[in-house]
Amino acid sequence: MTGRHSGAGEGGAPPAAGRILVVDDEPISRDNLALALRRHGHETATAASGADALALLQDGDFDMVLTDLMMEGMDGLALLRAVKERLPDVEVVVITGYPTVDTAVEAMRAGAYDYLAKPYRIDEARLLVHKALEKRRLRQEVARLREQLKDRTLPVPLLGEAPCMQELKRTIARIAPSDVNVLILGETGTGKEVAARMVHLFSRRSDGRFLAINCGAFNEELLESELFGHEQGAFSGATRQKKGLFEAAEGGTLFLDEVGEMSLAMQVKLLRSVQERTIRRVGGTADIPVDVRLVAATNKDLRTEVEAGRFRQDLYFRLNVLVLNMPPLAQRLADLPLLAHYFAEKAARESGRPAPRISAEVLDTLSRYAFPGNVRELQNIVERAVVFCTGDEILRSHLSPELLDAPMHVVRAGERQPMTLEECEQEQIAWTLEHTGGNRTLAAKLLGIDRASLWRKMKRHGLQDGQ
Repeated sequence: MTGRHSGAGEGGAPPAAGRILVVDDEPISRDNLALALRRHGHETATAASGADALALLQDGDFDMVLTDLMMEGMDGLALLRAVKERLPDVEVVVITGYPTVDTAVEAMRAGAYDYLAKPYRIDEARLLVHKALEKRRLRQEVARLREQLKDRTLPVPLLGEAPCMQELKRTIARIAPSDVNVLILGETGTGKEVAARMVHLFSRRSDGRFLAINCGAFNEELLESELFGHEQGAFSGATRQKKGLFEAAEGGTLFLDEVGEMSLAMQVKLLRSVQERTIRRVGGTADIPVDVRLVAATNKDLRTEVEAGRFRQDLYFRLNVLVLNMPPLAQRLADLPLLAHYFAEKAARESGRPAPRISAEVLDTLSRYAFPGNVRELQNIVERAVVFCTGDEILRSHLSPELLDAPMHVVRAGERQPMTLEECEQEQIAWTLEHTGGNRTLAAKLLGIDRASLWRKMKRHGLQDGQ
């Protein structure tokens, strides 16, 4: 006896909703479990025997199987082995009324995700299903990314399924085909260059080159030479003519990272090139036409910089045609497990070893960390943990002492109603400054950010300066 059912879930489908096959020769147990899972948003099918289950699996696309251990004919372990042989990507949970260590070990060796002991609570089953589906989703995502990375021309993609990341990806898809300039705003480590590469990849210029330069890494003279090139003899050491990045990126995309660090004199020269679509090499007299799309990025508030006279308003308007805002990691912690698993897989692959699992306690510790360095800091943390992990699982002891000693998110009593992220940040900063006597250095340390970031956040929220 088999059947297929689907349901939207009385409370809405959870993020890891999937297609699940429930196998049991007891109709009441089988149907009750399937009904409970449908109410939680999953699509379910049922089978009364192992043979019926294999027939359904052959014809259908399932994410997971929950099978009773003791059944007539093909038992749960035999079904588990058959599923793993034919469909190794499908997660299997074995349900047993006689849980023993030997049974558990045998099931896990055969490839089961876990086992569920009768009698079980429905919430216990739902949680186990959610974790198994989440593991499958993460494994599929990592496999997809691994395939992409085989082509070194593809960038590391923007990972994440949080609403803010989905909106960011949709925005990139909309603006990439146009040829106008793009300004990417975001804190350090949020992935601004990755977003710039995605804009290039999805644009009509994707066959051209993508070249990047950090404008804060050069003094004015060197930056001018890097961008525009120079003629032979233009300055001491210029023994030959050199093309700059504008010419080298002809027909492609030029990414100007940390554009807010550019001097005012250099901003004038960049503005001319943007307006006229020509460049002039250092020491040269000829105007050279260039066909380049500009993508600029900064962790500064350029409007504030314009008001302070540190950034030219006319250049700001030229660059600020289309804007992408990169969310900090603290606003997308739901993506943390996916990011952590991806970075662990990447680090292990580069060192020629199997990717270790990441324990629940590590993910819990990471979820309570402020991540002032955002995704880049998470990548560094995971890569270090992979190095120190000698087994097959990253544990809390593999994290750096600095991370374990760092301030974690603090929950204080007295908050009577939910607040927006901006309101939470403003209140947290104000509360910390109050309790440090206005000492910005100490407040920044307690908040887990640097002093400059604290100053920018204080200014954005209209908070008075500390000491």
